Amino acid sequence: MTVRQNGKPQAERSFNGGDAHTRVDVRSVGKSVTSLLMGIALDQGAIATLDDPVQAYWPAAAGSPVGHVPLRDLLTMRTGLAADDDIDGLPGNEDAMDAADDPHAFVLAVPRLEPPGTRYRYNSLATYVAGIVIARATGQSLASFARVSLFAPLGIQAWDWQQDRAGETKGQGNLFLTARDFARLGDLVLHGGVHDGRQIVSRRWIGDSLHPPVDIGAGDPVAHGYGYFWYRQRHPVNGRQVEVFFASGNGGNKLYVIPELAMVVTIVSRAYNTRHGQRRSEAILRSVLAVVADAVDRDGGDRTGDPAARTGAAP
Repeated sequence: MTVRQNGKPQAERSFNGGDAHTRVDVRSVGKSVTSLLMGIALDQGAIATLDDPVQAYWPAAAGSPVGHVPLRDLLTMRTGLAADDDIDGLPGNEDAMDAADDPHAFVLAVPRLEPPGTRYRYNSLATYVAGIVIARATGQSLASFARVSLFAPLGIQAWDWQQDRAGETKGQGNLFLTARDFARLGDLVLHGGVHDGRQIVSRRWIGDSLHPPVDIGAGDPVAHGYGYFWYRQRHPVNGRQVEVFFASGNGGNKLYVIPELAMVVTIVSRAYNTRHGQRRSEAILRSVLAVVADAVDRDGGDRTGDPAARTGAAP
């Protein structure tokens, strides 16, 4: 676990034999990293607009149900496809995709349930396809693009991102990071895409990613909104609501960004496929929020983070 405020480390704890240099599979947090990479590809002009369909960048998808899905609906998991990781019987379920001998053929065969943009369904297929789009648009693997355009500029060197049977980087997860490098990604988001004075990803993309166009509060117990592979939630602290943006992965892996407190909290955990990992991370966040909010209230200082991250609007 790490806690950073105003770009400076405030706390760091390791348990069960791990340390600050241990790389952990942060699972679906990789989805939010794929979102950052989509933004960079858009900034660089490799992707023209989120209104383009998948098939504009992945020609093999032409004519298939996924080929007609606009990129914007991939990013908000409103593909309209029969894919939902919480429903085992649907053709596009994550477990079935992972088991497929030919992942490309599997994805292209997933049928449509409804028009794109109709309904939010949490599914890893959407992020996997987003990763393929980025790879085809940039002419390199998703991992290679991440190395050059995101990880190297942030000084992240100790990482690994798994491939599937088709040789595609798994944009939906299986990204291995240390807790400290995990926090670097949070600082980047907190500061509107800027690291050491360099704009790595545009402020507009950070704002658009965190400003959720989809209300998921009725079906998700820990988030009320979903942006471009990023969650949003409000937590009651000292009689007010503190807004938290976060990336989430199986086992309790969390990257929390709290602009109001200029704070980033990261938790790496290997409690995969258990409920207590997620509950533990939520408890840690609530404890940190209470302590830091008390200190800010006593100081009476303004510690707000980047405006793009706080409001979801581009400056």
